[in-house]
Amino acid sequence: MPYKEKDTQKLYYTIGEVAEKFKVNISLIRFWEKEFDIIKPQKNKKGNRLFTQEDLDNFYIIFHLVKERGYTLQGAKEKLKVHGKEVTAHAEVVKTLNRIKTFLLDVKESL
Repeated sequence: MPYKEKDTQKLYYTIGEVAEKFKVNISLIRFWEKEFDIIKPQKNKKGNRLFTQEDLDNFYIIFHLVKERGYTLQGAKEKLKVHGKEVTAHAEVVKTLNRIKTFLLDVKESL
């Protein structure tokens, strides 16, 4: 799983940090921002995008639908529109399972 949460959370993340967390190009982050209205970064005086944890969570949902489940962008938009809460809950379960998997692999490694 490319998206990895850290124990400490920042208030705002730069577009570069978001791209690094998901292991994708910055251009894909910009593209998804334009395509999905659930992504609403703030901009500083220089016009740099500043993403919140909520934006990162929404990126994870989009990433999960498009990259992991194979949805088209239009399909992902429709799924979010019709089944938004269900998709969010499913993505949270997947995220939790991936954290458990990582923990168990770390335990295995240390044995």
